Amino acid sequence: MKINRIDHVSINVNNLSEAKAFFLDLGLEVKAEWEMEGEQLDRIVGLKGVKTACVGLGMPDGQVWIELVKFYSPSDERETQQPFANTLGIRHICFAVEDIEAIVANLKSKGTEIFSEIEQYEDRYKLCYVRGPEGIILELAEKIR
Repeated sequence: MKINRIDHVSINVNNLSEAKAFFLDLGLEVKAEWEMEGEQLDRIVGLKGVKTACVGLGMPDGQVWIELVKFYSPSDERETQQPFANTLGIRHICFAVEDIEAIVANLKSKGTEIFSEIEQYEDRYKLCYVRGPEGIILELAEKIR
């Protein structure tokens, strides 16, 4: 028995188009879009009356798959939480990037919250945390060659 790979990461959002635009702007591509509902989905996610819209995003090389999911029903009426980097639970997704300075400058120009300036970690990486729409935290990591 073994685990072969992580298949995907799912992010629940209220504003699907805004979240989709954010990830497209980072360089991901839409791989699929679909809606789901029905008793089988209810059983899979353990809720009643589920209706969702989903966008599957991936890298051009196919190595990353992120699902953005909008639950039309049942909806979560609570406001989006703005977690910190040390908030318990699954907290961020890290992207290996090239030209971190250009990416961060582009995100800043669009009003994205930047946790810190780009920091160099030893002689190995340049790192920066950013907050996307609906509290999504991304770590950007550029390997120093």
